[in-house]
Amino acid sequence: MDTRPFFFKKFGLFHHRSTMKIGTDAILLSRWVEVNPDDDVLDIGTGCGLIPLMLSQKGIHHADAVEIDSDSFEEASSNFKNSAWSANLAVFHEDVKTFADMNLCKYDLIVSNPPFFFGENVPQKIKKGLARHTNTLSYNDLLVAVKKMLKPDGRFALVLPAIESKTFMKKASETGFCLQKELKIVPIKGKEPNRVNMQFVLNQDDTYTETFVLRNEDHSFTKEYKEFLKDFYLD
Repeated sequence: MDTRPFFFKKFGLFHHRSTMKIGTDAILLSRWVEVNPDDDVLDIGTGCGLIPLMLSQKGIHHADAVEIDSDSFEEASSNFKNSAWSANLAVFHEDVKTFADMNLCKYDLIVSNPPFFFGENVPQKIKKGLARHTNTLSYNDLLVAVKKMLKPDGRFALVLPAIESKTFMKKASETGFCLQKELKIVPIKGKEPNRVNMQFVLNQDDTYTETFVLRNEDHSFTKEYKEFLKDFYLD
């Protein structure tokens, strides 16, 4: 196991104890979502705390994070304390459904890289299952919790596999959410999108859709990808 920290331009963090390691999904979601200086943010299922740290670099007022796994919670806590934004970050070792029932705060932005495995596609490792299987947190549970904690003019952003995004959009509509914008992520030029970033609001008529390509046909990163993340990646 590689226990070295992962370094971005303005912060570093450990992620070897967390249920899910630093990955492209969370990085692209954090970079894509728009923030305001006075935003109070909640990250659901924070893992090692990557998303709140990236959003803090972009400039927000405060970020809370909830995490059910104890090792991930402890790692996120340490990463937050060791960052330049430690005074504006907090993590809670809690199930989000309980957190939503007990927490009186309302958020301008709620973000999540949520579970997406279904049916028999269950990870063998229990800890990874906590982070990635919807038996732990169903889409309906997630949407109900978010609706309780979101300000009337707030935004809810998340990333899902392209196939699962269709199911989630239907559930979100049934819960009263409107898709404001989406980013369809293409892994290799010429392929179909395999991930979708989505942002929902409670009142919206139109949906803005765009497509983003990660790699060229020779598997090198596209100029678009390099430009998109130049403020975060060291190289």
